[in-house]
Amino acid sequence: MHCQYFAPTDQGADTFTVAMPKLTFGRGCLRETGSRAAGLGMSRVALFTDSYLFDSEYVHTVKNSLRSAGLSVAVYSDVRIEPCDDTVMKAAGFLSEDEFDGVVSVGGGSVIDTAKAALIYALYPADFVDYFGPPIGQGRPVPGPVLPHLACPTTSGTGSECTSLAVIRMNQLNTKFVIASPHILPDEALIDPACCQTLPANVVASTGFDLLSHAIECYTARAYTRWDRIDDPAKRPLIQGANPWSDLAAREALQLVGQYLVRGVQDAADVEARDNLMWGATLAGMAFGNSGTHLPHALSYGVTHLMRNVTTKGYAVDSPFVPHGISVIVNSPSIFRYTAEAAPKRHLDAAKLLGADCRQATPAEAGEILASRIIDMMRATAIPNGLGAIGFSAADVRALTDSALRQKRAIANAPRDSNATDIENLYSGALAYW
Repeated sequence: MHCQYFAPTDQGADTFTVAMPKLTFGRGCLRETGSRAAGLGMSRVALFTDSYLFDSEYVHTVKNSLRSAGLSVAVYSDVRIEPCDDTVMKAAGFLSEDEFDGVVSVGGGSVIDTAKAALIYALYPADFVDYFGPPIGQGRPVPGPVLPHLACPTTSGTGSECTSLAVIRMNQLNTKFVIASPHILPDEALIDPACCQTLPANVVASTGFDLLSHAIECYTARAYTRWDRIDDPAKRPLIQGANPWSDLAAREALQLVGQYLVRGVQDAADVEARDNLMWGATLAGMAFGNSGTHLPHALSYGVTHLMRNVTTKGYAVDSPFVPHGISVIVNSPSIFRYTAEAAPKRHLDAAKLLGADCRQATPAEAGEILASRIIDMMRATAIPNGLGAIGFSAADVRALTDSALRQKRAIANAPRDSNATDIENLYSGALAYW
């Protein structure tokens, strides 16, 4: 069978699962929110957004559409960029205080992830860490379904509208971890690329590199056949490794980001570029939502754990703050130089899809070719030059490594095994690129 293109192993998985919401994509589709929400059985809607979008035309369009459909709406906008346990629990309290029968989220990944996590704790109260996996949590499964959720992304990067994951900062540990459950996959998504017209250039760059790394990571991830077989389908994680479905979406996302990221960053009036980046982000979300990321995302959590005295232009967030896409991409060239040894053809394919000249390239050159293409794109879009440009030095490498090692599932999803020394070397290689 063609989709069994990875050689099976004696104890390895022999099936893969595809899960995604119903999607509507196109300029103006936010006007359909009311009809879509009513179709999901909503009558009393909790509308999640953030303080920056609260008075935006996008939120007004959604509210008007919901009310025109005869639905009542209460708005929750106390969402933190890079949500944490405290803000999630406040949002869960908001949901618990009313008779809501559905949620609509309008915003970037922080808004959508807050809505996902709040739905869990509003319906199934527990100690916060219970639903997170080891080593920080109990790995308790979410007991059952949550309220219907219609997700409306306003940035072109996270793909959270397509995943059963939420990334939440644990304040006590001062770092981010993933909560995952098939129950928090949004029921529907409305993806209106007009939302990206007003994004600042560096926000387009950060979110665009997040989508780029999502696509490469799931395309180069450990094959699903290399994970242990789990006979009970209810216990199989959707972070299942590279598979034929995710490959399709990842390859198309890579081609789009290679063609349009620099254009979309450099010219806000380039509608073609920004629309295609929005579609690329959706595709990358479809891909990694059914595959999982690996080392670039694992190492990014060490960065956001230990960042200090740093701010980022275009984000009205107090120091310390490094946007997620930047925390991911500053490590990625170093990482792909390392992982290419285990999957050279896939790394070369990714480089070629991003626009690199791979003619005459040998497998041994795959990592360098892919890293060089990413570095060229970083320079063209004013991304910081590695970890050194966001306040880290060689003295921080050990602490970064200790933090990242807690991201066990993502590290194990890489095509090449790594230990603490390897990860130290990856961080060292990411201090500067030019």
